[in-house]
Amino acid sequence: MARPEKNEPADADRNAPTATDDMLRAFIGYNMKRSFIVVREDLQRVLDPLGLKVATFSALSVVVENPDISQSQLAQVLKLERSGMVVLVDALEGDDLISRNRVPGDRRTYALRATPKGRRLWEKARAVVDAHETALFGPILDAGERALLLSLLQRVSSAL
Repeated sequence: MARPEKNEPADADRNAPTATDDMLRAFIGYNMKRSFIVVREDLQRVLDPLGLKVATFSALSVVVENPDISQSQLAQVLKLERSGMVVLVDALEGDDLISRNRVPGDRRTYALRATPKGRRLWEKARAVVDAHETALFGPILDAGERALLLSLLQRVSSAL
């Protein structure tokens, strides 16, 4: 008996009823998760040519917006463990996108600041992310709906 091709379903799968997740789709959180997975995968695809990950883009964005932010503050803003933040900051510093600067009077704290190279890359990345969101959401949501979705997500995020 011939074996099915790699991407071809086995006979048992071909004859099985179609599985659904209709009950789960009644939940906001489930729909947010499914949407997030698609958005994140596509966002990573467009950030890859710039040498950025979603996490490093996020961290760089916060540092650009908040010069001299501490690693602890950055971790709070991004809702990450401080230990995980060290890896992100090391990666950004290693790529010369941010610098760690001593804080006078505090030997334990470093102020993070985007380097000129980091600011230039962030500008490119911002344009790529803007285009990504327009391409991804433009066909399904008009500008008003996108603004409403963003506003609602920001409200939920702030409240939780």
